Amino acid sequence: MFKSFSHIYIEESIKDHFRTKEILSRFPNAVKIPIRHYKDSFNRNSQNFRIQKETPKLILAEKKEHFLYPGSGFAPNFSNPHFYYNTLALNCIYDCEYCYLQGMFPSANLVLFVNWEDFFTATKEFLEKNKSLYLALSYDTDLLALESFFPATKAWLEFAKTEPNLSLEIRTKSTNYSQIAKIPPNPNVILAWTLSPQAVSKAIEHGTPSLEARLKAIKQAINDGWKVRICIDPILQVPDWRTHYQSLADILGKELNLEGILDISIGGFRMNIDFLKRMVDVRKDSSILFHDFEKKDKIVSYSQLETEEILNLMSGALQKHFSPSQIKVSYS
Repeated sequence: MFKSFSHIYIEESIKDHFRTKEILSRFPNAVKIPIRHYKDSFNRNSQNFRIQKETPKLILAEKKEHFLYPGSGFAPNFSNPHFYYNTLALNCIYDCEYCYLQGMFPSANLVLFVNWEDFFTATKEFLEKNKSLYLALSYDTDLLALESFFPATKAWLEFAKTEPNLSLEIRTKSTNYSQIAKIPPNPNVILAWTLSPQAVSKAIEHGTPSLEARLKAIKQAINDGWKVRICIDPILQVPDWRTHYQSLADILGKELNLEGILDISIGGFRMNIDFLKRMVDVRKDSSILFHDFEKKDKIVSYSQLETEEILNLMSGALQKHFSPSQIKVSYS
């Protein structure tokens, strides 16, 4: 899916950084534009997210603060007391209609922070104080999807080898497992793939690999000994959704080794109400965003009855193939 960048904006402070030069070498035909700070471009007023998404530009920047953020209540913490995420990149090369990023960010351009060592230092300092950390790497992006020109996943896997109290979750929709396949599996690392029925993926998750291709990558990771999580989240009330999602459960039961799956996380649609308002403004072509959602405490979601039906149906369908203890249901 990935297309080359026509323009690359580069913060002056990192124009000579070795990682900046490595990334620029991958795009020799791009127009290079120096900038003072990435927010001068990324946070400009009157940007059109949908137009930018057609041909996103790349912004190379230095992260100067907030190297760790507490995990959102919208994401399951899997009972980890210190659940955090970081932002090595902002935005995603995929274009999923339900993605909160299009309501969170004013720009569809992709920001990459090149000063990974500062992230490592902040993580080490946190671990020294708190003794454990469950860190989601791929939160405001799909990090593994960028690996061919922004190999941060490899770097974090190498870093994790030196920090036994660090647990990583790397969530993706990509098929880029081959980029990290030569790295020995780490028991403290979870490779998590988000999956949808093929009909849903094709209609709503624009630019993403097919279900078949994702399953192939998952099976390779399992065979190599990695811990693998399956995320079916959000489950969407598209036409004939019951048939689609029950079929997905059957496909997973047929294709995947029961023993190779750490767990399967399922959840319904939920989002910050302000994000959804912005998404509706910029994405009037998406029927899934115009559902009669329930609103409570600045959160929009399917109604309680709808959510229970969705999660009960999917949980029951999965239990035909997987152990109930492997199925993690998120009601938040």
